[in-house]
Amino acid sequence: MTNEDEKVQATIETFAKTLTTFPDGRINYSDANTAPVITVFIQYNDEILLLKRSNKVSTYQEKWNTVAGYLDEIKPLRKKILEELSEELDISEDNILSHHIGESYTFTDSTIRKTWIIYPVLVKLRCKPSIRLDWEHTEYRWIKSRELRNFNHVPNLDQSLGKIMKWID
Repeated sequence: MTNEDEKVQATIETFAKTLTTFPDGRINYSDANTAPVITVFIQYNDEILLLKRSNKVSTYQEKWNTVAGYLDEIKPLRKKILEELSEELDISEDNILSHHIGESYTFTDSTIRKTWIIYPVLVKLRCKPSIRLDWEHTEYRWIKSRELRNFNHVPNLDQSLGKIMKWID
């Protein structure tokens, strides 16, 4: 386990001690004021993938984002990244060239009264995948990172991108 994994695990364990769980054992952040999440930027060549959130998700409906998910189980971060990529886009591990974890940061969104502990991640792909969206998203776009400002995106997505920019080609 890496040092970053150890920090993430400690954070999740803290929440696991105080919050309820779903029947499957995942931590339920529904009523929590604070929640740890991953924000996974997917890169192929010189483009990153943006996803438009559906109106079926609980927060930031119809805003542009990347693959994201609650850190709701005690497991290595790489395993959680792979699960989210598979679940949301049907991207498999054999298409991953590398992954990089940026510095985590905290952001409080007063409009929804939630503090996010955000772990930004960059995943570089070997080949451009055929994207299969799940219920969480309605459309996708491959963009140059500088184009992010042109999209109505979730709060602080630009800050998350900044945390992993040093690895973007």
